[in-house]
Amino acid sequence: MKKGTCILAYSGGLDTSVCIRWIIENYDLDVIACVVDVGQERVDTLDAIQQKALDIGAIQSLVLDVRDEFAQDYVALSLMTNGMYENKYPLVSALSRPLISKRLVALAKELDAEYIAHGCTGKGNDQVRFETSIAALDPDITILGPVREWELTSRDKAMDYAEKHGIPVPTTKVSPYSIDDNMTGRAIECGVLEDPNVAPPEDVYTITQDPKRVDAPDEEIVTLTFKEGLPVAINGQQMDLTALIEEMNAIAGPHGVGRIDMIENRLIGVKSREIYEAPGMMALITAHKALEELTLERETMHFKLGLEQQWSQLVYFGKWFSPLKLAIDAFMASTQRYVTGDVRLSLYRGNCVAVGRTSPYSLYDFGLATYDDSDQFNHTAAKGFMELYSLPIKVWSQVQSGALPNTRKDKIE
Repeated sequence: MKKGTCILAYSGGLDTSVCIRWIIENYDLDVIACVVDVGQERVDTLDAIQQKALDIGAIQSLVLDVRDEFAQDYVALSLMTNGMYENKYPLVSALSRPLISKRLVALAKELDAEYIAHGCTGKGNDQVRFETSIAALDPDITILGPVREWELTSRDKAMDYAEKHGIPVPTTKVSPYSIDDNMTGRAIECGVLEDPNVAPPEDVYTITQDPKRVDAPDEEIVTLTFKEGLPVAINGQQMDLTALIEEMNAIAGPHGVGRIDMIENRLIGVKSREIYEAPGMMALITAHKALEELTLERETMHFKLGLEQQWSQLVYFGKWFSPLKLAIDAFMASTQRYVTGDVRLSLYRGNCVAVGRTSPYSLYDFGLATYDDSDQFNHTAAKGFMELYSLPIKVWSQVQSGALPNTRKDKIE
């Protein structure tokens, strides 16, 4: 009888490397390891990661390069939305999961695999992101979550299992960090980081430099050009979005921009201490917001702020393919039609500040904004406006009489 086949979302890290052997031993399935390349850092080369999966026992090991698709169809939407969960975290891991899920489902259909597996823990966010996305794309496929089931209840036990079975992994008991990354940044947790009162050791950071260093670079001014809500050039040099994000990481990282240390509210309800590095994304979102301030009219901008938080929460909660998120996408796209222009950023010792912005669609009118002799604002119109603007609350106050606190004593005897 032919064995069943399982497509494993493979990274080459501790959990997914152990997953290969564990699935074979406990489910008696053939495992096809699939690395989906979304621009992540690698300790090993892709060839080495592929070979390691085969050495562990996978019958096939694949690498799918989806960097451009990730940038254009996922990161682009987040930039237009200013996507940041709890207004801090630029959705690094959450952005990649729906695309990885999409590719795993397509691969399962192509290879007639009955199962898809992931290496997520039972109290993390990623299990929800993977399984919700997979269910939306193929509600009939069976999903396996070995890390939720196995007896390896700690990372130390998983490392012992790996050592026992000759599985090489980058994680050690000396450096036990759990890391996920892609072209938008890095997410780091575990080890000493689990104590929220311990400052992150400098060795957790790899794409940003300590801004307190004596040899930290001097202030750098960078000009970003946007067209319809998306960055298209740095300092006048046009490039595709994938290259632009990578270049912004390289520019902003040495200045220490994009280090985030937060207590995060996970989907399942627990609080978690998370460390992030996202130099390029934080710089791009800062610039995008500055350009929106110039080009979006007030009511649209204020309404968009609320939807940005809703959108970010939907993505963080794994609902990329949900009807509400898709509807918000359409709204966001409609707001970006005139978000075109240049923004100058100052990068210096961990700070990223917009210091200039221009746009052919700027709603800023110097003649209306200035207080000097060129002021064109009709100040006499303000008197009538004040009467009409305050009229509702004036009538309410008259009717309510002594109901307002700290105004009159109650007349009820």
